[in-house]
Amino acid sequence: MEEKEQKKPDEIKEKEPTLEELKKKLEECQKLKDEYLAGWQRAQADLLNYKKEELERIGELIKYADVGLVLKLLPILDNFELVEKKLPENLRNDENVKGLLQIKAQIKDFLKNQGVEEIKSLGEKFDPKFHEIVGEILPSEVLTKEGAKLESGTVVEEIQKGYKIHGQLLRPAKVRVTK
Repeated sequence: MEEKEQKKPDEIKEKEPTLEELKKKLEECQKLKDEYLAGWQRAQADLLNYKKEELERIGELIKYADVGLVLKLLPILDNFELVEKKLPENLRNDENVKGLLQIKAQIKDFLKNQGVEEIKSLGEKFDPKFHEIVGEILPSEVLTKEGAKLESGTVVEEIQKGYKIHGQLLRPAKVRVTK
């Protein structure tokens, strides 16, 4: 009896798991590992997609960031166009006038580099997406170069040029069309 009473703590062993129990526990761990790995991979893919979408969104914002500056430059360009249109022929060869017209060309080049393009209007069919009607003219008052009458809704005069930036409307062209 003395032997029973004097068992050492390290001799008292808990019941050891069987091979089947260990296999079952290993399968559970493997299943959890696979779930965690799949979840992590989905999260990683979501993060990469988010980064890509944000870069595209920021790129679009940057592309249109200078719209305010461009809109402020357009009236200056309009004034250069007006002056050039009304410039007498005898002043066109003046060095000072050539310098001013060179400034106009530089502004146009700058705008072109910013993605700004003029809307073609004269002789085109009226398009409400790009044109704003400020007046109508009877077709009998306007003839084509060949002497034929124009169709109704054809742009015959451009009062103010219209512009697009990266394909989007910036300012509609103010036009007169045939009635």
